Parts: sequence; C-alpha cells; structure tokens
Amino acid sequence: MRPAEELRYLILAAQREGNRQLGQALRPLGVTASQAEVLRILQDRQPLTLNGLGDLLVCESGSSPSRLVDRLAAAGLVDRVVAVHDRRQVQLTLTAAGADLARQIAEIEETLYRSIDAASEGLDLTQLTGFLRTFVAGLPAGQALARRKDTST
Repeated sequence: MRPAEELRYLILAAQREGNRQLGQALRPLGVTASQAEVLRILQDRQPLTLNGLGDLLVCESGSSPSRLVDRLAAAGLVDRVVAVHDRRQVQLTLTAAGADLARQIAEIEETLYRSIDAASEGLDLTQLTGFLRTFVAGLPAGQALARRKDTST
C-alpha cells in the first residue's frame, strides 16, 4: 500500500470512528451529529441568518441547512425571528431548550476531544493539522472550517 493510499484510509477510518463515537453519545439526546453542529454554532454565534449558518457548517457545506433548521425548529430548539433591519432576512437563535441541549452537546464534544488529546499525547500535531488544512483549503468543507476558525479567535 502506498503512503498516500494508507493516509486516505487512515483519515477515513478516523473520521468514521469519531462519527460513530459522537453518534452513540448524542443518541440519548435525540440529535444527529449534523443537528448538534448547528446547535453548537448557534450557541457560539447567534443570531445567524440561514446563509450565515450555512457558511460555517462542515457537515453540510455547499448546501442550504434549511432542512436541518426546519427539524430543529419543529423540535422547539431553534427560533426563527424576522430581522429588524431587513424583514426579508430571518435570524436563527436557540430557544431555552436549544441552549440547554447545546450545553449538553458541548460536554459530549469535550469528552471526545479529551480522548483525541490522550491519543495524541506527546505528539506534535502541527504538521498533521497543517497538512490537513492545506489538503482541504479551497474546498467547501475546508472553507467552512476556516471561517469558523477565523471567527472563534
């Protein structure tokens, strides 16, 4: 197996295992990983327009997150409010139940991050993250992640 092929499959395996672990942890909360991403982004950056949210999503990059938001709104987790400055725009915010759920999701994410920290203890991840950032640069998911990183500092 050539190194590029192994790297491809290692990335795929890590992504699938991380999603499996996250999905199992989120299941008792009744949300998918994609829905959890929406709730966490809104927790950190609300209010957002639908387009603004879509620009920050890695799980749904390149498409409208309207179906995700519709389900979350129907569940009473997200409110849609007409923007005061432009009645054509709808601002998305978390309801009290959505904010509570987002806090629970953040705790689950923190557990996953501690697991990743433990697995990478003693390793310098700078080269790996630099490579992955370069590999996805210019692609929809990479651009969404870059926007999130830029707005979190």
